[in-house]
Amino acid sequence: MHTLSLPSVKRVCKYVCVLAGFFIKPSLKAASLRVLAQIQQLRDNFGSALLVVFMVGFFWGILKIWAGANAISKGDAEGKSGILGGIIIAAAAAIMGVLYAIFGLGDAVLTPKF
Repeated sequence: MHTLSLPSVKRVCKYVCVLAGFFIKPSLKAASLRVLAQIQQLRDNFGSALLVVFMVGFFWGILKIWAGANAISKGDAEGKSGILGGIIIAAAAAIMGVLYAIFGLGDAVLTPKF
């Protein structure tokens, strides 16, 4: 089963808009451009929400690392797994970006907006 990635959907949407431009009235062309502008605005809003999620995840990961180091200092063997989990949680955004780039989906990565 083949799934469409975000770049291929954008390409299809662009080609449909260009082809439709020859056959559709100018008022409908403006409507299709407004829809594309709304899609970009939606993508920007997801980027803002993603920023909040990554910020919370980063600080949660730092707290997990700190708690793991504290557990190791008290002699608990579970502290190492806490540190490893904290590193994965704190670096989740970078890990996801690298995996998307490795598999050729770099255009599908949303950039968090500050």
